[in-house]
Amino acid sequence: MSRIKSENTGLELAFFRMLRKWIKPGFRRHVRALRGKPDVVFPDQRVCVFVDGDFWHGWQYPRWKHRMKNNFWRDKIESNRKRDSRTHVYLRSKGWIVLRFWEHEIRTKPMEVVKRIKALPGF
Repeated sequence: MSRIKSENTGLELAFFRMLRKWIKPGFRRHVRALRGKPDVVFPDQRVCVFVDGDFWHGWQYPRWKHRMKNNFWRDKIESNRKRDSRTHVYLRSKGWIVLRFWEHEIRTKPMEVVKRIKALPGF
């Protein structure tokens, strides 16, 4: 567990490179001043982007939670999902556009992710 990184994972670094190539370099990474510490922030457009790992943030969690034998992981994933939801609602209430991308979306359809970001106002 101690070797699992929460910032600058391989997926995030690939995502940052993709953003620099296809969008523009006007973003900030891991902004601590915002709740939830978004992975990417476009301050001029007021856009926050979160990169969510499929396991850690529970992609399709209701479909597979019954298979988990350990309550620790069930509680961990459920608390992550609740925290993500609260963060999303809070940032939206403060006028931010919040995007969440799943790990598998970035890996399998990177250009779709880029298109979703570019479709926002100000890009």
